[in-house]
Amino acid sequence: MREHREAQKAVGTMVLPMVVGVDGSEPSLHAVDWAVDEAVRHGAPLRVVHASLWERYEGAALADTPDVASDAVTGHDLAENIVAGAARRAAQRAPMLEISTGVMPEDPVSALLREALRASAVVTGVRGRGPIRELLLGSVSLSLAARAPCPVVVVRGSAQNRQAAIGRIVLGVGTGTTAPATVRYAFREAAVRACEIEAVRAWRRPAHRTALHPPRAGEPAHAEEDDAAALLDEALDAVAQEYPGIVVHRTLVEGSARHALVTRSSASDLLIIGARRPRGHLGPQLGLVGHTVLHHSDCPVAVVSQQE
Repeated sequence: MREHREAQKAVGTMVLPMVVGVDGSEPSLHAVDWAVDEAVRHGAPLRVVHASLWERYEGAALADTPDVASDAVTGHDLAENIVAGAARRAAQRAPMLEISTGVMPEDPVSALLREALRASAVVTGVRGRGPIRELLLGSVSLSLAARAPCPVVVVRGSAQNRQAAIGRIVLGVGTGTTAPATVRYAFREAAVRACEIEAVRAWRRPAHRTALHPPRAGEPAHAEEDDAAALLDEALDAVAQEYPGIVVHRTLVEGSARHALVTRSSASDLLIIGARRPRGHLGPQLGLVGHTVLHHSDCPVAVVSQQE
């Protein structure tokens, strides 16, 4: 199937792995589950990675590591137990999946950015403790989303949202942040999941358009909305022709893009946004919309880097 083959990012004949970063916490185990399912969908191997300096980077994880043995008292033992526990969980979920592991004696951002150079995607969980856990995003996930060259998925939300039980992907289409790579990623995901896409484009009326400053004579009453519709069509049409079987709903929203995307995330399996990488900069620029959805989305968020 063409869509399936295109979804496999490869070097030569080697399919690049789905990389998941783990720290033993419950959110990272949710990330493992999501990464396993995603690897199976795309026919890719899974790589489970732990950076042994993770605890120094974001705080001790021992209080929230159900798969780590209580007698793991050394740093080496702890790291090995974290990776082994995550790998066992992955194997139980998908017995035929090819799984490799890695423990790196460095901080998680450096380790996962290196892994991202040879990964189809990097997957992490949200980070936090207690009742507000799902509202928090750790510095590792945020740094990766802002700097990784491959797609980064931050796994968050309820079990229903994480398990692709809804059948809908939301694609945020923004000015200058939705290159063909981001749109193609959304269509590939929809193809392997056999689900639909809602492409969302927000627009605003200029601030000067008030009762005291009406539109100029002859100017269309809905010029901004029409422009937004044209931009939405321009972003989608070329890629949509490659995937004629995918149902796409094109949604125009007057107001805040970040509010529109967060609102729709509760009824979605995956929220996809692009991140610009201006030439001369070290990494993509997330912007306000990116930061908001990464912190508040009710479903997993994929950030796709694109070179300007």
